[in-house]
Amino acid sequence: MNAWPTIVYDDDCGFCTWSARYAAARGPFALVGFSELTDEQLARLPADYESCAHLFVGDETYSCGAAAEEVVARMDSWERLPMAAFQLLPGTVREAIREPMYRSLADNRDHLGRLRRCEPPARSG
Repeated sequence: MNAWPTIVYDDDCGFCTWSARYAAARGPFALVGFSELTDEQLARLPADYESCAHLFVGDETYSCGAAAEEVVARMDSWERLPMAAFQLLPGTVREAIREPMYRSLADNRDHLGRLRRCEPPARSG
């Protein structure tokens, strides 16, 4: 198991790839695309894992908005400051804000990819 938190993301999505690399450049993260998942990693994910990003931290698995929150909170950049303030909110309030916001971004990643994207790696064979 990787000692660093591991971001699990859709490596066929340019915006998702850009987002994962952005976080990894600003924090201690390993990256694993959906196409690279091992059987052990797949077992840690929900059945609908392809609907959002995930974060493995030790034995914990965070998904969707919770994963994004945990990633930003661990980044060594300006984004960590507003996240620290956000995390002062009660958990139910955070979730009520976080999950619809995450879903809105995830559902519009094709549009967001016009602004920020990395080309997915070429697949062999």
